[in-house]
Amino acid sequence: MTLSGPVFGPFRAPAKQLVVFLHGVGADGDDLIGLAPEIGEILPHAAFCSPNAPERCDFSPMGFQWFSLSDRRPEALLDGVKRAAPVLNNFVDTELGRFGLDDRALAIIGFSQGTMTALYTMLRRKNPCAGIVGYSGALLGAESLSREIAARPPVLLVHGDQDPVVPYQALSHAVAVLSANAVPVESHTRPGLGHGIDGPGFALGVRFLQKVFASAGS
Repeated sequence: MTLSGPVFGPFRAPAKQLVVFLHGVGADGDDLIGLAPEIGEILPHAAFCSPNAPERCDFSPMGFQWFSLSDRRPEALLDGVKRAAPVLNNFVDTELGRFGLDDRALAIIGFSQGTMTALYTMLRRKNPCAGIVGYSGALLGAESLSREIAARPPVLLVHGDQDPVVPYQALSHAVAVLSANAVPVESHTRPGLGHGIDGPGFALGVRFLQKVFASAGS
């Protein structure tokens, strides 16, 4: 399966970094690509892509999903993200090849279900990316991570403490499991924020990207 969606940049060719946005359930690639110009002002050599997830949303006539939420049992969610992982990996491989870049020049920004998909996939990818920024998400597959982990990219997790969709407690769970598996992780709570990305949280993500790309030498 081939993913597609909006792209942006770089402001200055050639591209030296690739940032991939992973949207939440019921949205599409247009939902996050609007963040690209502001990040591009700080990272002018970054190219951005925001693919539509591989499945049509099964509870809405609009939008896409990385996996179904019709069955929310942990084992069903895990099966879903397992199916999404190779599709995302193939997309990332194609885009890195198009720009002549490797995983050290790659960062993933996920929101909600996009964060879940990013964490599951990139921690099991052969080579570590430069970093993962996850907003309002959760860690799936925690029980098997110690057996399956293949890469330990730095991770930034940001979550509102009033999130009515993905419980705020998912943040501390993810941090505990990632830390136990030697994944460098930073976490930030956004007081009063529901299920979304606010200005301070976005700024945290941009600074994190600057840092991890500099550390990776990209």
